[in-house]
Amino acid sequence: MNLKLKPAVSDGETFFDLAQAPLRELNAALHKLTADTNETHWKVFNPAGRHAVAAGLDAPVTVEIDGPVGYYCAGMNKQARVIINGNAGVGVGENMMSGFVHVKGDASQSAGATAHGGLLVVDGNASARCGISMKGIDIVVKGSVGHMSAFMAQAGTLTVLGDAGEALGDSLYEAKLFVRGSVAGLGADCIEKEMREEHKALLAAKLEAAGILGEVDISEFRRYGSARTLYHFHVDNVSSY
Repeated sequence: MNLKLKPAVSDGETFFDLAQAPLRELNAALHKLTADTNETHWKVFNPAGRHAVAAGLDAPVTVEIDGPVGYYCAGMNKQARVIINGNAGVGVGENMMSGFVHVKGDASQSAGATAHGGLLVVDGNASARCGISMKGIDIVVKGSVGHMSAFMAQAGTLTVLGDAGEALGDSLYEAKLFVRGSVAGLGADCIEKEMREEHKALLAAKLEAAGILGEVDISEFRRYGSARTLYHFHVDNVSSY
């Protein structure tokens, strides 16, 4: 497919081949989209691990990327649906505000870092620091997450169908963590909490949003949250800061 420097349009879809046109052209075209655009479905070919693909979007469009991406794909996303048919590098969905990001593979470190809203779904595993400093995003990982996931997580939810690595929820604030598998270790101020009916309902809503409600038994999950002992500095806790 030879698209030169302009996207091709067919049957309401816009195609962009990164083997033929630079990434700068793609992102510039996506950034020009407005809420009333009729170019609502973009397909991107040959990403070849490039960084910042479809970053900074702010329009209700769908961008489907056919292949693996590098750092910060769909970073700062607002409104858009970004589907990655492959693996994603560091910081996928970083600082996203709203919308939906779906990684149909594995995600590297810091998936969903600092994100304020929206939904991030990872079909495979997510590496270390998944959801670090998350501020309202919902993250669903169908596989396992690495160490220090949800470090300093302030708000939102992290749902893990597999296992979690060491120091889960270290220095956690008010984010809610649900893990179906084993947890290698909890971080400072993170404790297991009772799974009440309202938490089961919340978890069910996140699984439904991810399209997997009914595929797993909600009773198999455990809930983790903040013990709230590190909110204010106290000399007795100095070794935990």
